[in-house]
Amino acid sequence: MSGRIRNCSSWIETSGPSSRPGSPPDYFSKTGQLWGNPVYDWDRAAKDDYAWFIRRIQHNLNLFDTVRIDHFRGLAAYWQVPGRHKTAQRGQWVPGPGAALFKALFAKLPFAQIFAEDLGDISADVRELMDQFNLSGMKVLQFGFSGNPADNGHTPHQHRENFIVYTGTHDNNTTRGWFDKDLDASQRQRLTDILGHKASGRQIAWDLMRLAHQSVARVAIVPMQDVLNLGPEARMNVPATCKGNWRWRMRPKAASTKIAERLAHLTYLGGRA
Repeated sequence: MSGRIRNCSSWIETSGPSSRPGSPPDYFSKTGQLWGNPVYDWDRAAKDDYAWFIRRIQHNLNLFDTVRIDHFRGLAAYWQVPGRHKTAQRGQWVPGPGAALFKALFAKLPFAQIFAEDLGDISADVRELMDQFNLSGMKVLQFGFSGNPADNGHTPHQHRENFIVYTGTHDNNTTRGWFDKDLDASQRQRLTDILGHKASGRQIAWDLMRLAHQSVARVAIVPMQDVLNLGPEARMNVPATCKGNWRWRMRPKAASTKIAERLAHLTYLGGRA
């Protein structure tokens, strides 16, 4: 059984109960994630050079300087799960549009500023696609304090210029919440070793913000919750959950002149002014 969502595009096709898109088990969820969005008919999309997708990118570029493609790896291959399954554990990778999509996109929008959310299970074909079109990826500092520092690409000294560095993303705990609730003893020791001093909940958000601003990554992004040094109560989203997310709002007058001046100084020190 399948159906068409005609008010979006003639080539967006849902597969009904036969299959559903999602992501395999990872750092955020042991059973993976099942999503409610359609499975795209990429073969049909190719027939009009991905016009609908390109219009979406164009609309976003009218609003923002740079566009991040979430779950970028799905454009190389996406995780498809049988519709009867209750979890995403037993899915399979299905080829996505790959380079053909980006050739069509940059033919229409040659100066489009796009970067990739390349977190999670990233295979060689995803890296090759990013390299082919010189797309920036992401580094998340909260992921940088475990494992072998020589192999962990999120560790500060492993960053490269063509990346966007975050303290944490919308899917992470706030940095203060991460420090207070999520770190194990070995990660806490690694954090101390890299910072060069023992961290505290009162200062940890600004410690990671300093690392982000001093990274060689070309762009540093910091959630407002970290600028305000808020705890887990201000977390934006918990992946693989459906309730209580995306509700945080910054209160009027929450950001003081003192905070703004401190952030401006970090920006200046990092050569990002």
